[in-house]
Amino acid sequence: MAPLPAASEQNVETAFAAASQRHLRALLVGDDPFFEGLGLRLTELAAQTASPRFIDRRFPAAGGLMSYGGGILQMYRIGGQYAGRILHGEKPADLPVQQPTKFELVVNLKTAETLGLTVPPLILARADEVIE
Repeated sequence: MAPLPAASEQNVETAFAAASQRHLRALLVGDDPFFEGLGLRLTELAAQTASPRFIDRRFPAAGGLMSYGGGILQMYRIGGQYAGRILHGEKPADLPVQQPTKFELVVNLKTAETLGLTVPPLILARADEVIE
């Protein structure tokens, strides 16, 4: 494991170049609004370096290998609930931390084949969505 921090699009490209030079074969992208805006670019860069990608469900649809995490709609719903409570006078510091209650696993078999990977049947059986 080698952290490759990035705070700008140029940093992201530099991080991918460094990952390629180090022969890193997988990429875990944090759930951060910064990366949301770079989703397709991340997928393009990962495809250029043949790196499997593990990010939110939109990225396997765009060519990423797989994603596992709380559903984006569920996260927006939780955010909306927080906003409503704050608008009704609650202090943000008094609100409880909430985590997703449902996690989604999405697998792109076409990308797995392109990368020469075989996805174990147990992963496919547990996947919420399999893209063929």
